[in-house]
Amino acid sequence: MNTQALDRRALGRTLTKLANASAVELAQRPLREPPASHARRIGITGAPGAGKSTLLGHLALQRACNGRLGVLAVDPSSPKSGGAILGDRVRMDELAGASELYIRSLGSRRTSDGLADNMSEMLDAMDDFGFAEVLLETVGVGQAEYAVRVQVDTLVLVLLPDSGDTVQAMKAGIMEMADIFVVNKADLPGAQKMATDIKRIAAISRQLQGAWIPPVLLASASQPESIETLSEAIDRHQAWLTADPRQQALREQRARYRLKRLLEIRAADVIARQDAAFFTAPLERQLELALELLVSKTFSL
Repeated sequence: MNTQALDRRALGRTLTKLANASAVELAQRPLREPPASHARRIGITGAPGAGKSTLLGHLALQRACNGRLGVLAVDPSSPKSGGAILGDRVRMDELAGASELYIRSLGSRRTSDGLADNMSEMLDAMDDFGFAEVLLETVGVGQAEYAVRVQVDTLVLVLLPDSGDTVQAMKAGIMEMADIFVVNKADLPGAQKMATDIKRIAAISRQLQGAWIPPVLLASASQPESIETLSEAIDRHQAWLTADPRQQALREQRARYRLKRLLEIRAADVIARQDAAFFTAPLERQLELALELLVSKTFSL
């Protein structure tokens, strides 16, 4: 348990600065001291309308007793204006009174993988501010949300009864991504059938010896015991992770994702700076010029 009071203003300024930082600014940041501990990272993903925010709100209240808890909720940004409604913060206002609970809504901005710009750095900041756990809610765009798998330790996939997500899950490989399946709004018709279908798919999926077997749970905001069951499943997976030899591989994947995002952002900046004449050149020449600009002193690390 972190005994030092959370400096919300300092954390807010830090996250805002990181969210607005360019790729070059991030790359030029001084090396940070290793944090005393790393926060447990729990990802909540699923299709829009699956009730992720409501479920996350109840789960946050359930898990707030485990230590300082952060909630990072990503909302889709408009591709035209760049703005975001940030409705997750509105839906979770009732949680704001908890002294050790911090909620931050983020616009997805230029990302298309369900997360937000510079998410790796913001998650690092949560470690620096002594959080025991961070709940990360993705945009909710379905099959594109692959990046969250690398960023979190435990991934919860939220589905709706009779929503057709079972077939989509098989197509997108989500059965291999999720650590816990939750059929939300379990009081609706078709919830039990949905859970049975997911279990059937999981049963025929090839599992390595000793691998984690994802549980399939039914949940509803009106059933507090179902939220407690989900929280207990997360604890079991976290305990299993302590003996999982693949943690080093996960850290390497996070480093690869961070570098890939920095390069993508820098490439987008280079392209945005070019005038119309640049794009009249043959495509091969455009590529050569763009690569030269990426490694030039102007954009160098």
